[in-house]
Amino acid sequence: MPESRLTLSGYRAVWFVALFDLPVKTREARRDYARFRKELRKRGFSMLQYSVYARFLPSEEAWDAYRRQVVNLLPPQGEVRLLAITDRQFGKMETYRARKLATSAKRPGQLLLF
Repeated sequence: MPESRLTLSGYRAVWFVALFDLPVKTREARRDYARFRKELRKRGFSMLQYSVYARFLPSEEAWDAYRRQVVNLLPPQGEVRLLAITDRQFGKMETYRARKLATSAKRPGQLLLF
C-alpha cells in the first residue's frame, strides 16, 4: 500500500476539545469536577490547560461517537463546551510560556495493524 494512503489527512482528522467551567465550592461539586476530569482521561484526553482537555481522533465520525460519550458524562452543574477542529487547524495553534514560543502538542503516531 502506498505510504500516502496510510497517512491521515490533516483535514479529515480532528482534535476533540472539551472546555469546562465547573463549580467547586461544595464537596459534591468538587467530586463531580474530579469525576468528569477522570473520565475524560480514561477516554484518552490530555490536559492542554486547566479545564481544557483534548483528544486526537482520525475522523469526524469518531468525534461524534466520543461526543455522545462525553455528553453522557456531563456533571449536573457548570458549563461545558465541546469543539472539533481539524488537525490542520490545531497544528497552527501557537503556545507561549513566559512569552517564549513553546512546542505544541503533536498528533499521535498512526497505529498500523497487519
